[in-house]
Amino acid sequence: MVVFAGQGDARRSMALLWRTTRSDQARPGPKPALSVDLIVDTAVAIADSEGMAALSMRAVGERLGRTAMALYTYVPSKSELVDLMYDRALAELSTRHDLEVGWRAAVTSWAREAWEFYVRHPWVLQVSQARPVLGPNEYVMIEELMRILRETGLDAGTLRRVAGTLSCFVRGAAQTVAEARQAPAATGLSDEEWWYARSALLTEVAPDFAERFPTLTWMEGEGAYQAQDETVPYLEQEGRDTFAAGLVILLDGIEAAMGEAGA
Repeated sequence: MVVFAGQGDARRSMALLWRTTRSDQARPGPKPALSVDLIVDTAVAIADSEGMAALSMRAVGERLGRTAMALYTYVPSKSELVDLMYDRALAELSTRHDLEVGWRAAVTSWAREAWEFYVRHPWVLQVSQARPVLGPNEYVMIEELMRILRETGLDAGTLRRVAGTLSCFVRGAAQTVAEARQAPAATGLSDEEWWYARSALLTEVAPDFAERFPTLTWMEGEGAYQAQDETVPYLEQEGRDTFAAGLVILLDGIEAAMGEAGA
């Protein structure tokens, strides 16, 4: 399920994201029992534990012991709530990676932290990048990566594309692991049950598999698909290994681009 951000009223959404106005600001009388931050934190907790499909204004209200209507004074709709949740979650990420260890080590640290963040909050991966939230913490995340990459000395246009490539790579690698963890509950089958049931039928439905797919057969013979750790689900381990290897290759590519630019 893909969720598109920025579907609420633009002015109200941006004001809430940047906190230029607050619906829970000080007023005469008793202190309000609710706040924008409390509502957003509760919504994040629901999405973390039950997934985005379980999120609704009603569900948030019930967890807070309120009706959905009681929330609308603070957050006008679910659309604005998703924007606020996304940006709120990004606040967990570090903002000052050490550049004294070099840009490569700093990018590695940034990428690993972002990967762990996405796996920890898999619902964030459902918020489409086609419509960015444009919240402060989203800009902080981008600014931090650009600050690190600027140390490479590459021009601004190249840095933008490098940052986009890194961001897409990290999200994609994390999504594989996140979905692998969700699959057993969603399908009722463990990874082992699914793989054995399907792969065992290949020799039956494709007896000429080796002739039709010689490269894949060679890779299998070379142990390319052999799991290194049998205690970790196969696809999760595949996602982790792909992330580690792919990141090294990307960083090597950045260094090669730096060399070409210098030449």
